Amino acid sequence: MKVFSNFISYLIHPLFIPIGGTVAYFLITPKYTSLEIQSASMLPIFILTVIIPIVTFMILKNLGLVHSIHLETVKERKYPLYIHASILLLILYKVIPNNYVSELYFYFTGLLGATIACIFLLLFNFKTSLHTVGVSGLLMYLINLSIHFEINLILAISLFVFLTGSIITARLYLKAHVGTELLVGLFIGFLSQLLTVRFWL
Repeated sequence: MKVFSNFISYLIHPLFIPIGGTVAYFLITPKYTSLEIQSASMLPIFILTVIIPIVTFMILKNLGLVHSIHLETVKERKYPLYIHASILLLILYKVIPNNYVSELYFYFTGLLGATIACIFLLLFNFKTSLHTVGVSGLLMYLINLSIHFEINLILAISLFVFLTGSIITARLYLKAHVGTELLVGLFIGFLSQLLTVRFWL
């Protein structure tokens, strides 16, 4: 069970949620998008949301500001979340502006809102589960895309319902979070995509 819990925690890591939603959009959308447009979106988003956070984590670790990839304390989460919010802002302004792909633009707007909510809760020494924020946000985004494009995504949605339950179980088993932190993360993830969907659905 411990091996599975660690595996699912790394597989559905919050770092992969932005690029995961981007790939999901281009796989699902019936709109024609050239390979140039797809690569112009996916490559910068992958670099900005996966590669750069890994590099900055190493820098923060060398500076003694974080001690492990799990960011176990409230204090350790502060700087990575600030950096993540800044990266999301950069993506919204430079990579996918509003007149480019509105579905992706508001997906990232929702991710930014969720990140700001997590930062706000840090002020009250509350450690939100970033895993559940990410996976529940992506699940809600898939549901929104299914309704928006009128496409049957029941298999993908069912898979992410399973993954959401697996993440919650894994984080509880590993004692990384208590139930309240997981429930709040679930709520933030769903709500962040629900509040933005009305601008493009």
